Parts: sequence; structure tokens; C-alpha cells
Amino acid sequence: MDIPGDRRLAAAVVMDDKQRVLLVRRSERERFLPGVWGVPCGKLEPGESPEDGALRELKEETGLLGEIVRKVGESSFVSDYRGHEIKNWQENFLVRPLTAAVTLPEPDQDAAWLARTELSTVDVDAYNLDIVRQAFTRP
Repeated sequence: MDIPGDRRLAAAVVMDDKQRVLLVRRSERERFLPGVWGVPCGKLEPGESPEDGALRELKEETGLLGEIVRKVGESSFVSDYRGHEIKNWQENFLVRPLTAAVTLPEPDQDAAWLARTELSTVDVDAYNLDIVRQAFTRP
């Protein structure tokens, strides 16, 4: 059995000019955190930079194009892969959207632009909430 080692990920905290953040609700068919709201994020492909990975995941998960404003922080979590513990290392980026129309890949997904004070109106987990808070922290 091929057991992966540590995983590298990248996340895009998309913030518009009104200081609203884009959150996406995961499909109920997802194995990891079904139905939970969060930022576009995913595993890096071999040889891919974290910046490129964040922008690719943004495009795949929302249809949006964006540009990196700055790195806002790092996060990590442990997940399970076939009974084996995997450490996930994630770099988080503030991203400015270059396009406006959100297109979600699954029909049971949803997306919302939320002000900082509205984040508690959706089922966002503490991990994703921390990533969003990183983006609101000035360097």
C-alpha cells in the first residue's frame, strides 16, 4: 500500500473591494467536511508553487480568476488516510478577484460573499475561520 507522507496545500482567501470574503459550502458528497463552509483550498500538484496552487484551486472550485495580494499565514492539521495519520501543511494567501461570476462544480454547493461581521451566519469551522482571520490581520 502506498501511504503518502506529509501533504502540502494552499488556500485562497478571496476578498473584494468591500472587504467581503468569499466562502464556499462543500458538497454533501465530499468525504472530508461535507457541507462545511470554507475558503477555496486544496493539495499542491508536484512541482507547483503554493501561490500557483492557491490560484488553481480558486479557479477549480469557484471559476474565479484572481491575483495574490500577499501571504497571510500558515496552518496545519492532521487527517486520516486509510487508517494512517497524515500531517497537512497549508500556506494561506489573500487573493484579489479578477473576475466576478462564481461557478460551482457541484449543484449542492453554495457560495456567499460575507463581511467580517457576517461570518457566523454560516457553518464555517474553526480552522477556516482562523484562515479568514489571518487575511484581516495587517502585515
